[in-house]
Amino acid sequence: MTSKRRIINAMAPIRVCDLGGWTDTWFADVGAICNIGVYPYAEVQVYVSPSKQSKPRIVVHVENFGDRYVLDPANITYDKHPLLEACIDILDLKNLSFEINLYSLAPAGCSTGTSAAVSVALLGALDMLTPGRHTPHEIAALAHRVETEKLGLQCGIQDQICAAYGGICFIEMFKYPLASVSQITVPNSLWWELERRLVLIYLGKSHSSSEVHGRVIKSLEKPGADKSVLGKLRQAAYSGKDALYAGDLGAFGKAMVANTEAQAELHPALVSADAKTVIGLAREHGAIGWKVNGAGGEGGSLTVLCGPEGEKKRAFINAVHALGRGFQIIPTYLSRMGLRTWECTE
Repeated sequence: MTSKRRIINAMAPIRVCDLGGWTDTWFADVGAICNIGVYPYAEVQVYVSPSKQSKPRIVVHVENFGDRYVLDPANITYDKHPLLEACIDILDLKNLSFEINLYSLAPAGCSTGTSAAVSVALLGALDMLTPGRHTPHEIAALAHRVETEKLGLQCGIQDQICAAYGGICFIEMFKYPLASVSQITVPNSLWWELERRLVLIYLGKSHSSSEVHGRVIKSLEKPGADKSVLGKLRQAAYSGKDALYAGDLGAFGKAMVANTEAQAELHPALVSADAKTVIGLAREHGAIGWKVNGAGGEGGSLTVLCGPEGEKKRAFINAVHALGRGFQIIPTYLSRMGLRTWECTE
C-alpha cells in the first residue's frame, strides 16, 4: 500500500487600525490596543511525504519572493529569510523532513503585521508535527519570542495576538509581554458597515524600522522619560473599544484620528508626507477617521474610515489611484477567525 502525503494548511489574518500601537512594547510599562484582523491572510502549507532521504531536510519555498532553498534541520542558519528560519529553529524538528510553502497577498512591509501573520501561520502549521499542541495564545507568544529572542528585534505583542485571535481584539498588557485578550463582539449590522467603510491604502513602498523609530525608542527608554503621549495612545484604544460597543462609528473615527495625532506627537515623521496627502484626500471625500498603521514612518499603509455614502468612498478610491506614486488599495474583509490549521492527505 502506497503511503499518502500529509498536507498541513494554516492561515492567519493581518491587522489594521491598531489603536494604541507603541504601548504594547517593553518600554511602555502597560499597554492597551484595539485592532482588527482582516483578510488577506498569510497562508502556509507543509507537505510531509514518506521520507526517502537518509538525512532529514527541509525545503522552504517563499512564493512571493520566488525563493526556494534547503535547510539542514540540525544546523539552521538565519541567512536567507531569518524570520522563517528562526520559526523553524525554535521548534524541535531536527529528525523530520518536509517542504514548506509560504504566501501572502499583502505587500511586504505594509505595516499591517504581515510578518507576524506569516510567523503565526508557520508556527501553527509546524506545531502539528510536534507532540502536544499549543493554543493560539501560546503560538502568538512563541512568534513574539522568535522576533525578540531569536532575532534580537524590538517588537510589540499586538500583531502576533491579532493574527492568532482574529476579529476585533482588545488587548491589555499588564506586564510586558503578558496580556489579557478580549474579542469585541458587535452586531452583524455594525460588522458589515465597518467592513464596508474601511479602506486600506498601501503607500507605495515597504516600511522598515528606521532611524526615526530608533530615536523614539531611545527617548522613551531613558530613566524618567516623559511618556505622557503613550497615555493618549492607550486612551485611543479604550475610546475605540467603547465606540464599537456603543455602535458609534463616528466616535470610532475620532479615536483613529486622535491616535494618528498622538503618533505625530511621538515624532512628526511618524506621519509621513504621503500619509498626509492621502488623509487630505480622505477629508475631501467625507471620511470620518484615519490611522497610520503600525508604528508609522515612511512607506507602509493607512487605514481610512469612510462616511456612510458609498459613492464618496468610491470617489476617494479613484482619487488615490489618480495620485500614482505606487499607491494601492488593498481589498480587505474583516476576519472573524484568527489562526486556522487543518490537515488533509492525498
